[in-house]
Amino acid sequence: MSIKNPRKTKQLRRELRQNMTEAEEMLWERVRNKKLCGVRVKRQYGFGPYVVDFFVPKANLVIEVDGKIHLSKEQKVRDKNKDTFLRKNSIEVIRIKNEEIFEDIDAAIAKLEFIIGKRIKPSTRT
Repeated sequence: MSIKNPRKTKQLRRELRQNMTEAEEMLWERVRNKKLCGVRVKRQYGFGPYVVDFFVPKANLVIEVDGKIHLSKEQKVRDKNKDTFLRKNSIEVIRIKNEEIFEDIDAAIAKLEFIIGKRIKPSTRT
């Protein structure tokens, strides 16, 4: 049984796509339609009980955009559990703070391109 996009999170994924945060929307505009390293990026993608902000299948990489809510103790525990689950399933996680996107989105994109470039072979880009 696949852990990817389980039915039980389908409605939540749909709602999250319709109600993205401002930072998520800004990043989405810069990564959609293979604008990031020429690879596809999926948004609000499900893995097991979790929904991630963005997933880059070719790089097996999750991109999480963290706002102020991620500073709370409870959310830090949830984030750690999510990251552990993903890594146990061979999925790397990178977390980007809202401020990184708002203050210098070009630097955030460059950081992602560097990480993705290290994770994929040039022949797999498309």
